[in-house]
Amino acid sequence: MLEIIIYAFGIMYSPGPANTLALFAGVNGQGWRAFLYCVGVGLAMLIWFLVIGYLGSEIIPKGYQSVISICGGIYIAYLAIKIMQSSFQQKANNDKNAVVNFRMGLVLQLCNPKAMVAIVPIVTVQFPRMQIEGGQIALWSLGLSMIACGAPSTYLFVGSCLKNVATNRNVMAWLNRVMAMLLFFVAYRFVFT
Repeated sequence: MLEIIIYAFGIMYSPGPANTLALFAGVNGQGWRAFLYCVGVGLAMLIWFLVIGYLGSEIIPKGYQSVISICGGIYIAYLAIKIMQSSFQQKANNDKNAVVNFRMGLVLQLCNPKAMVAIVPIVTVQFPRMQIEGGQIALWSLGLSMIACGAPSTYLFVGSCLKNVATNRNVMAWLNRVMAMLLFFVAYRFVFT
């Protein structure tokens, strides 16, 4: 169960489009008015977790789960490598003036491929491995969607309180490196457990 939470934390809290927009909303003084954006992100993740969670257990036969687990582990390691590489590249984000709201968070996360990357390994490999089924899928989906809501909320808070630190590329680079190491750990657990 710990690897589900570590994986969800690592993938959801690493910088991506939803988190970056929340960060810059905080930096630009939108503050907690933009919190509904974070709720929209969390609701979108809840929708995806429930839909894929209940369909995933019906679609994927148990005999294929070990193959999917190895492929998932390799893919998670690939994501960790990409996140680690991006931590060494200096990029400027020019989308600092975006005004965020609930609908924007919901639509962005429903269309965000990173959401699928986060959800599919959890519901197709980790849920069945931990015998999470039936009503437990809904409970886990709710908890994990709260983690998803917490990710942009954290970036929003950091942007509001620590404007100079949040825009520091070195800080964000080290944050990426920590998240990449967490994803390497999860990839190892996917393949060798």
